[in-house]
Amino acid sequence: MNSNTLLFSRALRRVAPALFAALLLGLAPLRAEEAPVAQALAQAFEEQARSLALESARPADGLRVEIEVGRLNPRLRLASCAQVEPYLPNGFKPWGRTRVGLRCLSGPTRWNVYLPITVKVFGPALVASSALAAGTVLTDADLQEAEVDLAAEHGMVLTDAEQAVGRTLTRMVSAGDALRSSNVRARQWFAAGDTVRLVAIGTGFSVEGQGRAISVGLDGSQVRVRTESGRIVTGLATGEREVEVRL
Repeated sequence: MNSNTLLFSRALRRVAPALFAALLLGLAPLRAEEAPVAQALAQAFEEQARSLALESARPADGLRVEIEVGRLNPRLRLASCAQVEPYLPNGFKPWGRTRVGLRCLSGPTRWNVYLPITVKVFGPALVASSALAAGTVLTDADLQEAEVDLAAEHGMVLTDAEQAVGRTLTRMVSAGDALRSSNVRARQWFAAGDTVRLVAIGTGFSVEGQGRAISVGLDGSQVRVRTESGRIVTGLATGEREVEVRL
């Protein structure tokens, strides 16, 4: 029995004995007088879902996590089961709206259902100080720092003014909205044909040289560069006329 299954069993045994019996006999639509049992069972599922989500979310130090657990479909009729295991896919990081699986490991019928959860991860980030239209070129006056839900949307949040100032919004943002990499235009560090500095990095060493860019250098994008010897290498545009090549 793994740790998640053990935690689940302990959670169930902390509620009324009738609840544990109800799980063994199977879940079914409940009458009004059975509501307290249903509520206790939901709490047992919620406790285990929270524990598993917190363990898997792997938030960095200083970040605050809140987890909202939804409900199983009340119309579900599940066969009796002596051992229920909550799970997430291996390596999965549950941020934002997702699901925790619940599967029967020991019963006449093996079943698998999903419990909806929302994992919120709060941390400091740059937000818009006022409503900003698409096409706005960001300045210091447009920015302020606030705690935001990092998992609320796709795209990495911007945390430093250097990441934001001078970049163009691709969509409108409201006052207080987090500024993310997904709603600003990628910074262009150089144009095709520009001379760039090449920094080749290997284990325990780095070598610098020059070359001519074959493609436009957008921040963090792969670019091709022709070296002074005529060789073509591929690297990442990392700064003003700078390309990093990993060896």
